[in-house]
Amino acid sequence: MDFNKLFSLEGRVALVTGGQRGIGAMITEGFLAQGAKVYISGRKADQGEAAAAEFGENCTYIQGDISTYEGCKALAAEIASREEKLDILVNNAGVAWGAEYVDFPESGWDKVMDTNVKGLFFLTQALHPQLKAAASMERPAKVINIASIDGLKVNPWETYSYQASKAAVIHLTRKMASKLVQEDIIMTGIAPGAFASSMNKAARDHEDAVEKGIPAKRIGRPEDMASAAVFLASSAGDYVVGSTLPVDGGVVNAPGPGTSIDA
Repeated sequence: MDFNKLFSLEGRVALVTGGQRGIGAMITEGFLAQGAKVYISGRKADQGEAAAAEFGENCTYIQGDISTYEGCKALAAEIASREEKLDILVNNAGVAWGAEYVDFPESGWDKVMDTNVKGLFFLTQALHPQLKAAASMERPAKVINIASIDGLKVNPWETYSYQASKAAVIHLTRKMASKLVQEDIIMTGIAPGAFASSMNKAARDHEDAVEKGIPAKRIGRPEDMASAAVFLASSAGDYVVGSTLPVDGGVVNAPGPGTSIDA
């Protein structure tokens, strides 16, 4: 058995939404290191173009907003104009909103749900022809949804729509996987714990304090996220269907006495 080939992404084309920063950038870097051609998308062209230039010639930025149905269709059309097949889709783009319960606004609810749940569904739907064209039983197409451990456990922050959206992503991953596997498109998910990013300022700015609540005694490193995504995207992960993998240092499934994390 050739394990180098098993984890290789040579010859595969991927789209990572929100791939210009944070978790998305970690995944993009991992895919590129394994030989994939990667498109990254995001709303801010200056950030996206700068990130693509830094990633190198095998990375291309496409401006796109997946928070609306029209935005999903437009991004999918742009990918279709460039590629007949799409081997890997990573639904990573996401937003959060925090406000006290009695003051939580409808706008904060809708913005989070539209991006984190609706955008994930309709972008995958819009890219179905390209995913199906790439898919075979010998080498399935892959869709990886980025959830959060906040969809598996409750944290104390008043981020109601965010936590609900990530729980929805985890169950939607199961439901969509049961349909897509029939067409050799494998859908899975990743539930990150504490990784330093603009979405997790606690891990970014207060690493020493945060790591005290993690059984593994540290926050996540870029290679932790990259390797999990490469596993699921490559042939190594072909037999994993519908599952969401917590990548969290044990917070969800191995909490010890006094260990907890607000991720």
